[in-house]
Amino acid sequence: MKLVIDTVARTLTRQDEVSETTVGLFTKEAFEAISLEWIRIGYSVAYYHTFSWFGLPILQLPEDLVRMQELIYHVKPQVIIETGVFQGGSLLFYASLLEALGQGQVIGIDLEIPSWVRHNIETHPLSARISLIEGSSVETSTLERVKRAIGPAAPVLVILDSDHTKRHVAAELELYAPLITKGSWLVVADGYMKDISDVPRALPEFKTDNPFEAAREFAMHHPEFVHAQPKWLCNDSPLTENVTYFPGGWFQRT
Repeated sequence: MKLVIDTVARTLTRQDEVSETTVGLFTKEAFEAISLEWIRIGYSVAYYHTFSWFGLPILQLPEDLVRMQELIYHVKPQVIIETGVFQGGSLLFYASLLEALGQGQVIGIDLEIPSWVRHNIETHPLSARISLIEGSSVETSTLERVKRAIGPAAPVLVILDSDHTKRHVAAELELYAPLITKGSWLVVADGYMKDISDVPRALPEFKTDNPFEAAREFAMHHPEFVHAQPKWLCNDSPLTENVTYFPGGWFQRT
């Protein structure tokens, strides 16, 4: 696929081996095509490695964080579960939102949590709203610890952001979906891997071995979930799709 941006003619042309289409440069169609390439280039240059939240690195796109904020404000969860801790920035992001709401707990799960990462989280001013569980997110023993930590609290919201192989995400989906309370959400991160398999720093197998495929297959067998991104709370534009690392990753329990 080739994109040709003509700022004089104000057009964007898409060319492939069999066809060519041209749209206005200042249109929804052009915005979506350019945004996809921005996602791809951004991965290549590690754009998402340039952010922190309340002092700790957070490997997320700003738009994804804003969309998560909108969702959390609407659901007002008592518990947010995130698989994948990294250096703790996203846990702090969710904890700061819950702190602003005056309620709730974040549970972070990872196979290994280095001592310095644990120290940074446990000594942070937001630490009272964060619990850490070390262990594989797909082990039954880990899930039982999560259930005990949740107790009777509701609503429960889950974000899957650990091992991004299709097999692992599929297992997480089956294990954590029953924890989602009615009206709340299950979010699968990093389905964009399907779109970056040919860019620097990526791997060819990303094209099929990714969270998007796991989410797509999960949706086929779980009609108790609506598989669609949350509606935007405000929109005075012609746009309808997130610029996101989470395509196809939003599920609401009905």
